[in-house]
Amino acid sequence: MMRSARRGWIAHLLALLIGTGMAAPAAAADDALYRALGGEAGIARIVDNMIDRAYADERIKKKFDGVNPKALKESIGKQFCQLTGGPCVYDGETMVKSHAHLALDKADFNALVEDLQFAMDDQKVPFAVQNRLLALLAPMHRDIITR
Repeated sequence: MMRSARRGWIAHLLALLIGTGMAAPAAAADDALYRALGGEAGIARIVDNMIDRAYADERIKKKFDGVNPKALKESIGKQFCQLTGGPCVYDGETMVKSHAHLALDKADFNALVEDLQFAMDDQKVPFAVQNRLLALLAPMHRDIITR
């Protein structure tokens, strides 16, 4: 499938998961996804790439004004690690509290998801593995989108 067509399909699937509330639960049963993403080092590379893209993304970069990219990468890395069954413990703020003041909409959320997809593509993460991570993250939209 062509990259742009695949992106459209993923965005549509994510919208369906979000809209119907049928996304996967926000906890992994084992560490298979963690390992498929390359463990802590693989997740760190993906998150670094995603955040670098977000800070350069004209659609959302202003949302990151005043946010320390190093601390953000560390926090999201721990969160992804824990969600995917890895040994990390996410001890950051709740999604509601950390996003409440940002006035994020669906377009902002989708832009970051796209940045994540490109970051995973750069790391040669297989499409099925990408979908498994996105399914874990999709339920967070309820706590992130505030307008």
